[in-house]
Amino acid sequence: MHTPGWEWFLLLVLLVWVGALHLLARVGGWASLARVYRLEDSFAGDRWRFQSGQMRWATNYGSILTVGANRRGLYLAVFLPFRFGHPPLFIPFADISAGTMRGRAFAHYELGFRRVPGIPFRVSERLGRRIATAAGPSWPGHIQAETLPKKPSQADGRAST
Repeated sequence: MHTPGWEWFLLLVLLVWVGALHLLARVGGWASLARVYRLEDSFAGDRWRFQSGQMRWATNYGSILTVGANRRGLYLAVFLPFRFGHPPLFIPFADISAGTMRGRAFAHYELGFRRVPGIPFRVSERLGRRIATAAGPSWPGHIQAETLPKKPSQADGRAST
C-alpha cells in the first residue's frame, strides 16, 4: 500500500529550505548587494573555497563561500545547495572600503560597499590578506598585504604555536 505522506513532507522541507535561504539573503544583505553587484559574466582570478564570512545582523556564512579576487574586484559565491536567493557577486574594488578590526578573540577585515551602504562583510584576517594580495594596487586605500599589521607572534620574532 502506498503512503502519500512522505512526498508532502519532502515538498514541505524543500519549501522551508528555499524560504529560509531567501530570508537569510534579505536579512544579511546579500539580496541588496545582488541588485547592484550581480555577476554578469564568469570570474577569472584567485579563488578560495570553503571560506566563511559574516554580514549584517550577524548573518553567518560558515565555510559555504567561494571568495575570489583579481585586480578588478571581489568575487563572492555561495555553494550550490545554499545558493537559493544568493546569486554570485562581483564587486569592483573602486566600490569597496576596507579596514581591519579587532574582535573579542581575533582580528578580521571588514569591507563596506559604496553603492550599498550599511551592508558590512567580515572575513578572517587570513582571508583578508589573501584578497589584498590578489588585488595588488587595486586594494582599497592601496594597503598592501605585507604592510598590514602582523600578528604578535610574527612581529616579535617568536614562533607561533
